[in-house]
Amino acid sequence: MNPGDRVRVERGGVENEGVLMPSTTADDLVVKLSGGYNVGIDRDDASVEVLERDVYDIESATEGDGSSTIEFDDDLPTISLISTGGTIASTVDYRTGAVTAQFDAEDVLRAVPDLAGRANYRGRVVANILSENMTPAVWQDLAAAVAEEIEAGADGVVVMHGTDTMQYSASALAFMLDTPVPVVFTGSQRSADRPSSDNVMNAVCAVEAAKSDRADVLVCMHESSSDDACALHRGTRVRKNHTSRRDAFETVGAKPVGRVDYDTEAVTFRRSGPERGETDLDLSADLETGVELVKFTPGMDPAALDYLDGAAGVVIEGTGLGHVSTNWIDRIEDLVDDGTVVAMTSQCLEGRVCDRVYDTGRDLLEAGVVEAGDTLPETATAKLMWVLANRSDPTDAMRRSLAGELQSRSVPWT
Repeated sequence: MNPGDRVRVERGGVENEGVLMPSTTADDLVVKLSGGYNVGIDRDDASVEVLERDVYDIESATEGDGSSTIEFDDDLPTISLISTGGTIASTVDYRTGAVTAQFDAEDVLRAVPDLAGRANYRGRVVANILSENMTPAVWQDLAAAVAEEIEAGADGVVVMHGTDTMQYSASALAFMLDTPVPVVFTGSQRSADRPSSDNVMNAVCAVEAAKSDRADVLVCMHESSSDDACALHRGTRVRKNHTSRRDAFETVGAKPVGRVDYDTEAVTFRRSGPERGETDLDLSADLETGVELVKFTPGMDPAALDYLDGAAGVVIEGTGLGHVSTNWIDRIEDLVDDGTVVAMTSQCLEGRVCDRVYDTGRDLLEAGVVEAGDTLPETATAKLMWVLANRSDPTDAMRRSLAGELQSRSVPWT
């Protein structure tokens, strides 16, 4: 028997039936029950009957480069599943009760049998980390892997990622990658062992979005607390706005660009955007990592900026229209004079920076601060890393929309 097989396990007069899951120990069997819970069963004296074999065979599907292919139908599109870890790729250690990220892409396919028959799949592992351990170096590896999968013929790419830093990674890839096919990030707010887990619907909807004609970097997560649809957010305009709700992700300053109906599998878009095949594949993965994001707070000592000496770039989350205390201005001007690009965003999130309204703002502009418009602080950080490494005039680039991060108006769109 192999993980993914449907089994019936009897031990001590108790019978459990479900899908055999990967186990962290050789002593236990882990079975996912129909209600969504996983149960650990001691192998000793257990009787196991295989009711249905998994359609996927890891040994025959694994290629020499460590990737894998699962083919169901030659007429179906090919979707590359790239795993970086996170809750959507997590399992439970029944010795400790801890949830840890250890699934690779193939394990996710086993855990989400509803993916079968929707596409031919290629599986690839770029990293196996919790998203708080994400780094710009992994962004570069991820962007290169996505480009390689598209070059190899993938009709779409789904990136499985932890939710806590997904907005940073999606933004980074949107700047690094010109893509002719959909690149869809998805994750899970709740692990697979919980009946309320969102991993199945998010994964299924992400695959459907990756089969669509929208050639963009998107984030696909629950649209509401119900299991009826996923929202599609542009990677440079999305933010995780709740710690645990399944609909934690929101497009800031606009409606989501689209949605995927879970029942009908229909993918619809509210606004036009880059279409499949319109853009030639291009990868510009260089990043300047000497960039910091600083949040201004009332009474903050300007000496707190001393650690920024020598930084290539700084993104400041200012108040309101993009302000900081007046006693910061001289210190910021020193940074600019030393060659640091300083970009201003707002803690308000909704609305845009405009430093021409009040004296403080005008003084900041005179000190050399660059207005980032309504670019989200997290997106501005990834953008500044990219423009410093790829544009001859990073100051001008920060004022322009390169990947949908800057909107022409700061009111919600219908």
